[in-house]
Amino acid sequence: MARKKQQVSQAVRVLREAGVEFTDHHYRYQEGGGTALSASELGVDEHLVIKTLIMQDENAQPLIVLMHGDREVSTKALARTLGVKSIQPCAPARANVHSGYQVGGTSPFGTRREMPVYCQRSILELAAIYINGGARGYLLSLDPKELQRVLQPTLVDVAR
Repeated sequence: MARKKQQVSQAVRVLREAGVEFTDHHYRYQEGGGTALSASELGVDEHLVIKTLIMQDENAQPLIVLMHGDREVSTKALARTLGVKSIQPCAPARANVHSGYQVGGTSPFGTRREMPVYCQRSILELAAIYINGGARGYLLSLDPKELQRVLQPTLVDVAR
């Protein structure tokens, strides 16, 4: 079987420019399938699939949260950590505008708008992660140390 040509999204461009080694993985995207579907399609543990969530504070200031696929973000814990009243997910249309990507294909790399990035601390303890490459049905596997080097996220403990 012929290898599928590597997709070139803004996320891929950013990673190439930064000299990051990664492998691309295509899977059959299904609306609402989330990380459980992508992990199953790729035959990997859902804990290794990292969600890129576009959220906002009470002043509608957007931010990115990176979380394990099998965990949820405690928005109360995140708000306390950031010293704000509340954090909530952005509506999909607003998330698309902020990131420049379509929900379900949001990558933390190469977003349209620069936003602070918060990463669940335990993600950096993994040997490899699978994270969205900027399109639905497209993940990239890479060393989480590279994620830390390129994005320089603030590390948080907000998983539940």
